[in-house]
Amino acid sequence: MSIQSVISAEMRDRAGKGAARAIRRAGRVPAVIYGDKKDPMMISLEPRELRKQLHTGNFFATVYSVEIAGGEKVRVLPRDVQFHPVRDETLHVDFLRVSKSTRTKVMVHCDFINEDDCLGLTRGGMLNVVRHEVEVICGVDDIPEHFALDLTGLDIGDSIHASALKLPEGVELTISDRDFTIATIAAPTLKTEAEEDAEAEAASAEAAAEEESSED
Repeated sequence: MSIQSVISAEMRDRAGKGAARAIRRAGRVPAVIYGDKKDPMMISLEPRELRKQLHTGNFFATVYSVEIAGGEKVRVLPRDVQFHPVRDETLHVDFLRVSKSTRTKVMVHCDFINEDDCLGLTRGGMLNVVRHEVEVICGVDDIPEHFALDLTGLDIGDSIHASALKLPEGVELTISDRDFTIATIAAPTLKTEAEEDAEAEAASAEAAAEEESSED
């Protein structure tokens, strides 16, 4: 089931770039709520609270109850976040208004569990993650918090495919025409003879330089 969290907001009067800049100068983040065949709602958010939600790692798969000053509450799903190209600053957030009947596409994070029981990793192999997230389509009340993928018993050369996902009822993969790869257990990276010789020469040169320096 999806997580539902609360985020506070205030209404703002005007749309447009100038109004958005004024909101940012006032120390808040402009945002909009749209969808469900209703007029868009222009709101602003407290940046520290928003930053905390962004850092959960599950922002776009979280259903929020936006509590607007004055008492109104709106259920939403984050759809887009715009960031400043240089500064670590959130410029704008788009929210989709949702209801119990809303079905949507959403990216769900993949968690890999039981690494200590993975034969390939204990033999020096590496977990090569092809997809950190998987896109599904489902109702907003059915969004999985994450997909747990078990590494137990996997050896070097083995792969984890979409068929290993345990999809809850009502949740479907958007890619349904193939059993795509999510991760593989890759062989350890081996240094070439030339790389080993270069490292040995560099170490010898460094040791000689240190010895010469100590004699001086």
